[in-house]
Amino acid sequence: MKTRKLGWTDLELSTVGLGTWAIGGGGWQFSWGYQDDKESIAAILHAVEKGVNWIDTAAVYGLGHSEEVVGKALKELPGRPIIATKGCRVWDREGNITGSLKKGSIKKEIEASLKRLDTDVIDLYQIHWPVPEDDIEEGWSAVADAVKEGKIRYAGVSNFNVGHIERIKNIHPVASLQPPYSMIKSDVEMELLGYCVANNIGVVVYSPMQKGLLTGKFTKERAETLSEEDHRSMDPQFHEPELSINMKLVEGLREIAERNGKTAAQLAIAWVLRRHEVTSAIVGTRKPSQIEETVMAGDWMLSEEDVKEIEFLLARRMEELG
Repeated sequence: MKTRKLGWTDLELSTVGLGTWAIGGGGWQFSWGYQDDKESIAAILHAVEKGVNWIDTAAVYGLGHSEEVVGKALKELPGRPIIATKGCRVWDREGNITGSLKKGSIKKEIEASLKRLDTDVIDLYQIHWPVPEDDIEEGWSAVADAVKEGKIRYAGVSNFNVGHIERIKNIHPVASLQPPYSMIKSDVEMELLGYCVANNIGVVVYSPMQKGLLTGKFTKERAETLSEEDHRSMDPQFHEPELSINMKLVEGLREIAERNGKTAAQLAIAWVLRRHEVTSAIVGTRKPSQIEETVMAGDWMLSEEDVKEIEFLLARRMEELG
């Protein structure tokens, strides 16, 4: 698989990175429902086998469980992939999640992530959300301290806007930004991508398949039977009237994909990777067969004809949404 350099760092990331949100399992506020740990580990091992050289996780995924599963998988790998995680989301005994960017909290979180991942250093540590917003300078300073201590190689941010990055960039260089980006959530194209290129900040995007909507495998019937544990059951995009409009879009995308001998999921990933500003697309997986499909999108260059046809379908979707 192709690699792209992450901003000003020396990290060369495969164009598809492995996302581990769903691997956190059920029983927490933003879960994807039950997940078998053995299948998760098998998926991680298979992803690396297929050329994925980096894994993205977060402390809050499964309230620490995702990091633990990644740590177990690392022990079974012959070589170590690049490891990225995220912090500043904390939880209490009841599982209530809040944001914390206080220095003491960030330090504890970094130590906890190192322990769960069973590693001495984290390649890329990211502030997960700029919450509370008043404390982002304090939180970023704590992350910068961990870089100086050798516990973190590079520091990045997730879900930040240009104003947030401007506030912290002089405290410590920002290595990367992790924003959401897909065909139907493309706000990042308006300002953030250009800003990141101008400031040599790498961009690793999440949810390129829009939580499964753009895979070509999601149906109205499946949406109706989503478990209450699955956070998508509360997402308007998975309910009418948006659901039918989204399904119509996917039908059009499937035709384009099949014409190229590809799948709708691969098309969704290739779409975000068409932008040179994007270093890598984070692709979530729950089993080996999923990564087998999606990893193939990392080297697909869309034609001008395909791009224009997709843009037409997206414009039609916006009209139908009103």
